[in-house]
Amino acid sequence: MRDDCVLGERGTGRVTGRAYTVAVPRDHHRPVHFTDQEFAAIQGGEDPALVNRVAHETANALLHRVREDPDPAVVERLVTYTDVHGIDAIAELWARVGAHTLPGALWRIYLVRVVIRQNPEEIAYFFERGTERIGTIDEAVAGAEQPTGPAEILTLADRILHGLYTGDLAVALDRGAAFCRLTAAGATAVADESDLTAGERASELTTRALRLTELAADLTEAAALWRRDSLD
Repeated sequence: MRDDCVLGERGTGRVTGRAYTVAVPRDHHRPVHFTDQEFAAIQGGEDPALVNRVAHETANALLHRVREDPDPAVVERLVTYTDVHGIDAIAELWARVGAHTLPGALWRIYLVRVVIRQNPEEIAYFFERGTERIGTIDEAVAGAEQPTGPAEILTLADRILHGLYTGDLAVALDRGAAFCRLTAAGATAVADESDLTAGERASELTTRALRLTELAADLTEAAALWRRDSLD
């Protein structure tokens, strides 16, 4: 297998079939291959059982093989994978399974990083407002540098994702959850201030805060399952 193939080959806007190889950072590992029928299931939703199996097998192959041999170059390519291929490349594999599963947890951490990178200035502002609004240990758990501006929030996104592959996975998930809770609190604070003068903006921020809160709950549960050796 080519060294630059981390998550696999992609066709025009879609994951390819037999050419697809998953999570093999070294040539001496055995690749995980899937058939055209299996990837048709992912693309078209024709067989939920196949979608579920492929999601779990790719997540386990990727995580465990990289953690066994965490080559820094491979880890860096995994962290920045969506920068090159887009979030859809990850979504095709992992977004359609349960939140409290390994592929579901990995998908959510990649999604958190994408959310941060889309507008780091705004996210940094929400994060700072959230730390002011709620007096919890989440700021320490998230581990962002202080003061937290756009550069620091981008660094935090990468560090959380690095932790999936090179550190304690439960800690990485907890850090992602803490980030989401703080950012949700900040978005809620801004929504409250905007309610009388910018109702549409307030509604949008309230919806975003709810989604971030749900993400936080999912990541917290996934971390607890990992610690019990029950996240599959």
